[in-house]
Formats: sequence, C-alpha cells, structure tokens
Amino acid sequence: MQSYQKWAKEYGPVYSLILGNSVVIVLSSDEAVRDLLDKRSAIYSSRPDNYIGQTIISDNNRLIFMKHHDPQWKMIRRLGHNLLNIQKAESYVPYQDLESTQMLYEMVTEPERFLDSVRRFTASLTTSLTFGLRTVSFRDPRMTALFDGVQEITELSQNPAAMLLDVFPILRWLPDVLLSVRKRARALQPIDKELRMDHWLEAKHAVKAGTANPCFCVDMARVQEKEGLSDDLAAYTAGSMLEAGAETTSNTLYGFVQAMLLFPVVQHKIQTRIDEVVGDDRLPMMSDYAQLPYIRSCIKESLRWMPTAIMVFPHAVTEDDTYRGYHIPKGASVLPNGYTIQMDPERHLEPRQYNPDRYNDDDLSLADSAANPDASKRDHFNFGAGRRICQGMHVAERSLFLGIARLMWAFDITPAQDDEGRDVLPDPDRYTQGFICMPEPFRATIRPRSEKRARIIREVWEQEQKRCLDPETQQWKVAL
Repeated sequence: MQSYQKWAKEYGPVYSLILGNSVVIVLSSDEAVRDLLDKRSAIYSSRPDNYIGQTIISDNNRLIFMKHHDPQWKMIRRLGHNLLNIQKAESYVPYQDLESTQMLYEMVTEPERFLDSVRRFTASLTTSLTFGLRTVSFRDPRMTALFDGVQEITELSQNPAAMLLDVFPILRWLPDVLLSVRKRARALQPIDKELRMDHWLEAKHAVKAGTANPCFCVDMARVQEKEGLSDDLAAYTAGSMLEAGAETTSNTLYGFVQAMLLFPVVQHKIQTRIDEVVGDDRLPMMSDYAQLPYIRSCIKESLRWMPTAIMVFPHAVTEDDTYRGYHIPKGASVLPNGYTIQMDPERHLEPRQYNPDRYNDDDLSLADSAANPDASKRDHFNFGAGRRICQGMHVAERSLFLGIARLMWAFDITPAQDDEGRDVLPDPDRYTQGFICMPEPFRATIRPRSEKRARIIREVWEQEQKRCLDPETQQWKVAL
C-alpha cells in the first residue's frame, strides 16, 4: 500500500510494473480511473488470469474472476441487476430492519463481542438475500465453513507461488509435488464446491416447495432452464453474491466503530443529529433517511476513510490502447489504486482525519456518485469502476444507514482501558491483509446510552422475533 503511494508520487497517476512476462498498469488518480475503466469500459472490463483461484478451485465458475467476453458473466450480471436494482433493494428493508435489531440486542447482552455481532448482521443479511435463510448466529458451522473457505481461497489466490503461475504459465506443467499451492487448491476444490452446492440445492428445493423467501436463488431457479444455467454455475454464482456482500459491509461498520473511538467529537455530533430527528422513544428507521443527511455523509466518509479494498481487484485490457502518450498493451492488468486516490490530500484535505463534513454539499446516493461524470466529485472507489462495478450499492447503502444510525442511537463507544486505567486506542493505519481488508482487531467499550434505550432494544427484538421468526429455528415464519 505504502509502496503504491510512493510510486504514484514519484512516477505520476499512471505508471507500469513489469512482473515476468506481465504488465501491470496502476491508476492512481480519479481522472485516470474515469477515463479508462468507465469511458473505455468496452475494452477495460476483463480479468487477468487467475489459475489457482479460477481454474483449479472454481472450475472457471467464479464470477469475480470471469473474463468480460464470457457469455456466462454477462448473463449473471443481468441476473444480478434484477436482484439488486433500487426497486429490489427497497423490498429487502425488512431483512435489514430485523437483522440490525438483533445486532443491537447482541451488543446490549454481549458488548465485548461487538465484532461478531457486526459480522453476523451482515452475514445474515447476505444469506437472506442470497438463499432466503438467516444466519442466526455467527457461530453457525455451515456459514463459518463457507466464510473460512472464502478466506482460504483468497489467501491461496494471492500466494506468491500462485501469482508466479499466472506470470509464467509454463510452470503449470510442473507436478503437484513441486507446486504445493496447487496441491492445496486441488484438495480445497471439492470442499468448496460441496458447500456451495448444498446451499444452492437447499434454496432450489425451497423454491419448488413454495416456501422460499425473496432472494437471488429464487430468481436463478426461475430462469435456470431458460438460460441454460447448470447447477455448478448457479451454486458458484450464489456463493459469489455471498462473498461480495457480507465482509465488505461488516468491515466498513467495524471501521466506523474504530473512527468513533478516535474521533469522539464526530460521535457526539452524529448522536445529536439523530436525537433531533428520532428522539429516544424508538429506533431509527429507513424512513428517517431523508431527515438524516449527516448519516449519509458518515457512510461516504467511512467508505473513504477505511476502504475495505486497499487495491481494487485488477481489470484486464482486451485491445492495445494509448492514454496520455502511454502505450497500454493488450492483456495488461489494470489496477485501480483506490486507497491512494482516497488518501490524496489534494482531493481530501487531511485525508486520515475522519470528517463527514466533507460531504455536506453531496446529496447523491452511492450509486449516483459512482456515475458522476465529474471524477473529482466521486465519493470513493471501494465498489470498483466501469462494467465491473459492484451491483450491490443500493443494498449496501441501506445496510450501512441502519447500522450506523442505530449504533449511534443506542450506544456510546469509548476506548477500552488497560490495567492502569489508561485509554487503549487502535492504530487506524493497521489493516488485515487481502483484497478485502479490515482494521486489525481492537478493543472498545460499548455501553447503552440509557437504560431506556436498552429496554427499547430488548422489547423491539422480542416483538420482532414473535412477529417474524419461527421460535425453534429462528428462521422466517413465512415467505415475505
């Protein structure tokens, strides 16, 4: 991360790296990202080879690694639009409402496990949207296995040995005894596939039985025969939706909690704004969105300040091209350097300060901002760009609104203390490694702002359970 920033300062907003036989073009300005990945998306929307992650582990079925010209990719993107457009996103608010209520309840009862509560909130929301099934507990072994598998696949795909196999394809002829990374990948492949297939077939059976809640798998099951969609591809597609939605939102909320520790003045300002609109007799609702523009600013600043993708997944160019006198060869990887752009002091004054006031004059949604023709006005680059941009922005914005608004309505977030009573503050520049990252784990003290608010949370959660959930399984009683 620091190296890419240093090179951007030294070589400018567009520079190249030579890795073996491969060329990597790094884009470190909003204008370059807009000019190439957005305006020339017809030739900048493919993916570089990912032999381990796509060919070996995923049988070429993983959406994030698919080439742009692949007809399956185009079909799945079309299905994704049908699931995640703004009209559909509005219909999922009942899921977000219930899951965020349970998150608050868990933080009242087990505040020290706040990261698990945030993760369960976003995991359950994503499994509900994908499969129509809730993740009742983050300790759910099936969900834990699925997310652990995603972590292992990410680590394998980023392994230096795996990257060498992409840079020097001739090495793929070596036997597994000399390629431990491929041996591990082959062992993981049937486990990964079985997990995905089990979830897909369970959801497909619920669709046929008429018991499925609205979800992505319902749409896929209805068009499976017409589109010629195999069960393998359907299972991996559903899994890709799960991967894309769960960790990114939870990591942003976790980063928001860290920001509240480090910038208590902002926390007080958020709480004041919420209290003026909501009061202390009820939880914030999605209907409060228009009256709480400062929360929208917090969403944008959280995504900018603690990006979940330090380096956005690389694109690949499918034709020779030129840009500002540079030759960009066909097949080159093109890497949007989102972190460097978002931390550019000329773009954002004092970029490591968490300051939602940056967006006081920005009334655009996340999706509208991503489509802004003025690259300098785009809020952040976490969701990618061009034809590869994340389709879940409408859903993510609603999840983040309810998550942030309800956390700040309900709790005071203050530093944990050491044995001598001194505040223990996290380092905001320490992240986990990977394409999807988060702050390194930290401690915090989370307390209800009043006993009245804690009581309201308990009462609302009890009411929602009785109204919506089966008392034994804690799944939805009936299809919504």
